[in-house]
Amino acid sequence: MEKELAFLWEVTFFEFLLVSVVIGGALAFAIGRSTARSWSGWGMMVFYCLLLTVAIRFLHFSLFNGTFFLPPATIATALHYGIVDAVVILLFASLGRMLTRKGQMARQYRFEGSRLVQAVQR
Repeated sequence: MEKELAFLWEVTFFEFLLVSVVIGGALAFAIGRSTARSWSGWGMMVFYCLLLTVAIRFLHFSLFNGTFFLPPATIATALHYGIVDAVVILLFASLGRMLTRKGQMARQYRFEGSRLVQAVQR
């Protein structure tokens, strides 16, 4: 494949969509859900997301001839696309965490919501 080197994707848009958004996004959503279910902090979620970013960069490298962090000549390019991947992954992980935490709070503090509705109706 011929490299396009756009701002968001390194090889092709399809490669970015498949690996970073679909695969990385699904795994990041699961990371967000698991850290919310275990009541871990945001720092633990960010750590797991950074590990996932390295794995996603390796998938780009091994499947689509993208850059990786190891050869010193490609560190700048790999770092740029690694940051793009990390942002996508953190967005999906945050979404998974917030949706899961919202459900936990709604189940745990159901009585507070009914009090709030009653106070607003008065």
